[in-house]
Amino acid sequence: MAIDWFCRDCLQAGSSQAVPGRCPACGSPRLRNHDELFALSIAHVDCDAFYASVEKRDDPSLRDKPLIIGGGQRGVVSTCCYIARQSGVRSAMPMFKALELCPDAVVIKPNMAKYVDVSRQIRRHMDALTPLVEPISIDEAFLDMTGTERVHRAPPALSLARFARTIEQEIGVTISVGLSHNKFLAKVASDLDKPRGFAVIGAAETLEFLAPKPINLIFGVGKVFYETLKKDGYHTIGQLQQEDPTRLIRLYGESGARLARLAQGQDARRVSNDGDMKTVSSETTFSRDLTSLEELSTELLQCSERLSERLKAKGLVGDTVTIKLKTAGFRLRTRARHLMMPTQLANVLYETGMSLLTREVDGTPFRLIGIGVSGLEAADGSDPSDLLEPQVARRAAAERAMDKVRTRFGRTAVVRGKLYTARPTNPVGPISEEEADDLEGKTR
Repeated sequence: MAIDWFCRDCLQAGSSQAVPGRCPACGSPRLRNHDELFALSIAHVDCDAFYASVEKRDDPSLRDKPLIIGGGQRGVVSTCCYIARQSGVRSAMPMFKALELCPDAVVIKPNMAKYVDVSRQIRRHMDALTPLVEPISIDEAFLDMTGTERVHRAPPALSLARFARTIEQEIGVTISVGLSHNKFLAKVASDLDKPRGFAVIGAAETLEFLAPKPINLIFGVGKVFYETLKKDGYHTIGQLQQEDPTRLIRLYGESGARLARLAQGQDARRVSNDGDMKTVSSETTFSRDLTSLEELSTELLQCSERLSERLKAKGLVGDTVTIKLKTAGFRLRTRARHLMMPTQLANVLYETGMSLLTREVDGTPFRLIGIGVSGLEAADGSDPSDLLEPQVARRAAAERAMDKVRTRFGRTAVVRGKLYTARPTNPVGPISEEEADDLEGKTR
């Protein structure tokens, strides 16, 4: 039986009874072969240590050094390079712990504007491959390459290999590709051969491949659920494959049904390019733990203003407000409230967040606070909250006036009294919300 193969460096492709040890065209050992290589079309593309890769691209002196992208002693690791990972550093790890493991690491604060720009460049290349691109985050996406062979005159695997080479050569970061027959397995495959990986999981090998793997390979199985499964005697996906699905449903409800499907490698989700954003949020980690309502409310107001700015910039409103608190012991608390009408106003976001925060302030020291909005929809130019009562409408009008002043003179041109603690450095100076209407009228 002939096996399909291609060279990841020169893209030479072939089919033969025995796969050559090196590319016959360029001599590279980077060959990829598989029985179903040219028949699969669902891919997951993931950038390798994305933020760190961008920083190393822009500063070659960092190339051979351990690099951590994060927010100082009180923050957490956003990402780190593979050299730092060899010391045990991982994403979302507290920064102090990361520096204990890798004291020689270079630490750089995230530059999100730069990373977003690079992400957009990569996305443009993805869009040229297929119209079915489903971004998962700033550095990863699913692609459905079904039906693209005629357009690119190459099977999906070869088009993806060409794409990976282009990203590395033209943009300067590396990516890993997972190719399979559904989204679950494509995501699993993309993690198998990092960095610069290209892994394939075919339909015929699915059950055999999954059987020995730990159950937490299945997305959505977190630490708590994984411990529950182990206590119940389930350690490997193979054990789930052998179990009666009705028993799993009886034990774990809908999660059990999901486990039964994914253990068999069944995932009916389609790659969707509807582009719907699920949530918009803003959060901050404090330089010291905070316990008082006054201090926490000030931080919440700052987050609410940033969140409002993002919603307005994206032309969105949302109807569910969620606050996030992380204790000094790294325990997470989330509380949510559904609004009668969707909003994007900082005042409404803050007041709703405060109603949730007040119940949580009990002397517990917190290291992080955040606020987010879900249930998003397009804004129609006015906030529906204006209609609820005249007082809300007045504050909404004042906030929009403040927005116009900030657009013209900068975001520090209008500072809420609660946040104004430093001498102004902007040309207009801090003004009250009540003064915003008058000043906006003068600057038209």
